[in-house]
Amino acid sequence: MFKIILVFFFTCLSTTAFAHGMSAADQARILNAGYFEYLTLGATHMLSGYDHLLFLFGVIFFLTRFRDILKFITAFTVGHSITLIFATIYEINANYYLIDAVIALTVCYKAFDNLGGFKKHLQMESPNLTWMVFIFGLIHGFGLSTRLQQLPLGEDHLVLKILSFNVGVELGQIIALTIMLVILAGWRKTESFNRFSKASNVILMILGGLLLLMQLHGYQHSKYSDDFPLNKDDHSHIHEDMESEASELSNYPVKLNLDVQAPKEKVIDEEPVSEHSHDGQNSHKH
Repeated sequence: MFKIILVFFFTCLSTTAFAHGMSAADQARILNAGYFEYLTLGATHMLSGYDHLLFLFGVIFFLTRFRDILKFITAFTVGHSITLIFATIYEINANYYLIDAVIALTVCYKAFDNLGGFKKHLQMESPNLTWMVFIFGLIHGFGLSTRLQQLPLGEDHLVLKILSFNVGVELGQIIALTIMLVILAGWRKTESFNRFSKASNVILMILGGLLLLMQLHGYQHSKYSDDFPLNKDDHSHIHEDMESEASELSNYPVKLNLDVQAPKEKVIDEEPVSEHSHDGQNSHKH
């Protein structure tokens, strides 16, 4: 069971997993999309949102009672729904690398809390977890909003589009939580849980730190591109420039020009053929 947890953790370090933003394909698909497409996009974005999933995993890691799980997940859901909806409606935006960097810190925070770091290292009680999960939910929701605002949402039925995306996020969250809870429930029945629970949260904290460095690295390139240019030959592009993708999408040809003219044949003027004879008997042509 511990191997399954390790696979989950290190999958989050893959190059593919880092690219959980809105791709150019998502932007193109949403141009004339209905509410169902926004719902499915929200679900898939949540299921591929490694930072959100790592935080949720840390929150439920030691929870065994359904009432506690429901309380903390509700606090997180209310928090991220508030900022997702209102930040998108009022177009409140920020650099998505910085927002994702703060989200990475929430992963580190929860791992530190799970390890009893407040008592061991700070000689204090940990802050109220319900309120902290709610506050962190606000941050995660702002991150979701920055991604959603990369789409060509338009102005028609904007609120319904946002709500559809939010419902999709919740459905994706339910699916992810169900899988996590099943894995944790099975793992707790084995002896390895007590042996490796500390190691799992250490890995969780390391992953949060790596995500933080990765997002700050992306911010450095996006904010100071002249001082820190990307080298396409030797740079591992694990972070995408979604503003560039949006620009490429806006320049996409609306109609292809299929009126191709066939090349004109070259006309060769031929001189009239004359027939004559050199010996008076046998005639021939030139």
